[in-house]
Order: sequence, then structure tokens, then C-alpha cells
Amino acid sequence: MLPVQIVLFDGFDLLDAIAPYEVFCAAAMNADNALKVEFVTAEGPRPVPSGINGLKIEADGRLDPERGGIILVPGASGDIEGDGPDSIPAILGRAMNTELTGLVGQALGQQDAVVATVCGGSLVLAMGGLLEGRPAVTNHLGMDLLGATGAIPVPARIVDDGNLVTGGGVTSGLDVALYLVERELGPRIAHAVEELFEFERRGTVWRESGMAPGNDKILRGDEPNIAADLAATNDGTMDHKITQASAFDGDWDTTIATPIGKLEVKLSIASSDGMIQGTATQGDETVELMNPVLRDNKLTWSLRITKPMRLNLKFEVAADGDQMTGIAKAGILPASKLTGKRVS
Repeated sequence: MLPVQIVLFDGFDLLDAIAPYEVFCAAAMNADNALKVEFVTAEGPRPVPSGINGLKIEADGRLDPERGGIILVPGASGDIEGDGPDSIPAILGRAMNTELTGLVGQALGQQDAVVATVCGGSLVLAMGGLLEGRPAVTNHLGMDLLGATGAIPVPARIVDDGNLVTGGGVTSGLDVALYLVERELGPRIAHAVEELFEFERRGTVWRESGMAPGNDKILRGDEPNIAADLAATNDGTMDHKITQASAFDGDWDTTIATPIGKLEVKLSIASSDGMIQGTATQGDETVELMNPVLRDNKLTWSLRITKPMRLNLKFEVAADGDQMTGIAKAGILPASKLTGKRVS
């Protein structure tokens, strides 16, 4: 019997979870109970409030990555705009900071487990550092943010990357579940469920196989999410030479106010021979500023952070004496305010 665990978290989207649940239950009916479907959480059995009017679903157990089978993570429902506690990024961030990330990470290491996501579910995993370098999809509103985590965004309805299957917008939960039924139980069972639901799966499932189209724009490499930005900010060149950078030289203690908490980052910036170089230190981790460029008296760069989530942030700051102000941005996340002061 193939176990199917649908993972709930506070603020989950009802359709993301219920649509796959019904598909898997219908498949079990048509396949002599070859599937066992249940709702679980990272914490154990409990009523879980959804993001739709707080409607609660009872979870029967705790997510067990060692059981193998299918583990499906839905997205969230909340405010699309803004950075309040009920915004989708804030809900996804809270889910990422639970035991869910570690447990799903264990599942991805199991040979007999398939992790699936619907809509923002892929962002939960990506922000936790689980999808770096892997092709995936999410809701179209979150594709930039997906890329900012180091994942490779693919604009498809479903993306199959072996033990990771991701789906796009909220209604793709039907398609993801039907595809997994076909993949695990065969096309006749999937067809029987489609007939029962009077629904046909949409779109071509993307896999990294076969011939690649000549105009393939899927980004590759160590920094897939910033390649286009590097080209844009440099007007086709990689020349970092500047003439007036001394205003930013020195060590800076900065604070970045994000929707999920404040980040304390120490910046060390130096200019020499018309070049800007710098590092950022967060906790015990120090990384180089990527592509620092001075334009219109503002310094811009990209920076990969790992805490409280994995993101590539784009910075734009100005210096006024020993005071620094600016913003940090990643995908659909609201721009975060940066403030700082020069300490040396």
C-alpha cells in the first residue's frame, strides 16, 4: 500500500490540499485501496486552521519521512499584497520555520519517497534551501521569488524532477495528483479518476529529458536567479569601475526589516583603482557582494543570504555621511527597508 501524506500548516490553502486528497481517495477506490491517504502536520495530530476564513481540517498524524510514498505540501492563502502577518509570504515563512523543512529534507533523501508541491508549497521548500539548483514551478506570482531562492523556475503546469514534482497555481493540485496517480499506479487508474471527476489533466509535464528547444530560456548555473539582473545592471558589460565610491567605504552595521523579522548584517565596503569590493557578514557567515555597481550616487549589489531563509536579495542603498539607507528586494516579497551606520 502506497502511503500519501498531505502536509497541513497554519494558513494552508484549502483547495491546494483538498483537491489532491479527493483525487488520491478516488484512486484508492479504483485500485483496491492501493493508496492510503491522510492529513498530517510537522507537529502531530491537531486541528489545522486554513487561510480561508480559518476553516479547520483535522490532521491525523505527524509527517513521517521514512514511510516513503508521496508527501504533498500545499501553498498558503492570505493577503497577496503587503507585509502583514496574514500575507502569503509571512504565512509561508512561518511554515518554513517549523520542523516541516527538516522532515521534508529527510524525505528527499529517501529512495522510495516522492515530494510533491502545489502552488506556494514549492516556496516553503525553496525558502528552506531544499530546492537549490532544481527545476520547479509555483504560482505565477511567485516565480521571481522561486528563482531568488536558487531554484530554477520553469513556467510549466507541472515540473517532474524525479523525486520532486511541483505544480503551478492553486488549481494545479488536481493535475499534480492525477499525474502522480498515473506515474505510480498507471494510466488506467488515472483515467478512471478523470472520468469520475469529469476533468482532464492540463498541460505537458516538463521533464529535463529529450531534445531542448533552441530558444530554451530556463536559467542554469550556480546563480540561476541573478543572471538576467547582472546583464541588465551592467548595460551589457561587467565593468565595475567607478570614480566616486569613497562615500561607501568602511564597515557598516545595518539592519534589514523583513516581513518575517529583522536581519542584522555587517557590511565591509572598499574602493580601489576604480573598483568596488565588499563583504556581508551575517552571524558566522561572510559572503562577497555580487556585482557591486555605483549609479546615480546609489550603490547596488546582489547578495545571497541563508537566514532566516535562502534568498538572493537585490540591494540599492545611499550614503549620507555615516548613515546608510536603502532597500532589499526578492521576487514578490515586499521591499525590505535597510538602515545602517558606519562604524569604521
